[in-house]
Amino acid sequence: MNENLHNHRYLKERRRELRNNLTPAEASLWKALQNKQLEGRKFRRQHSVGNYILDFYCPAEQLAVELDGAGHFTAAGIEADRVRDKFLGELGITVLRFENRQVFEQLEMVLEKIRVHFKEVI
Repeated sequence: MNENLHNHRYLKERRRELRNNLTPAEASLWKALQNKQLEGRKFRRQHSVGNYILDFYCPAEQLAVELDGAGHFTAAGIEADRVRDKFLGELGITVLRFENRQVFEQLEMVLEKIRVHFKEVI
């Protein structure tokens, strides 16, 4: 993958702002993903690829995890997500999307769906 697409400097402040102001759902999922807690995989918060900032990204698996709130369920939000997912897919990045409420109500299911996308056991 082209490393020049990752973490552009012009997005650095925005990434920092997002990391410092996680949504409640992001904070909850981060507690389960940080420090290689999920099958030894390292996840990054608010990692950018191209012009997009991903909620969570596992470089080893080329796996993005996105948490969707109300704004994603409008016609414009759905189209923006489609374009974004297509761009990431063309780079070989798999995008998993979950609704915020799923993190609170079904965290183990969310973690299992992420695990299923791991390519091999570490």
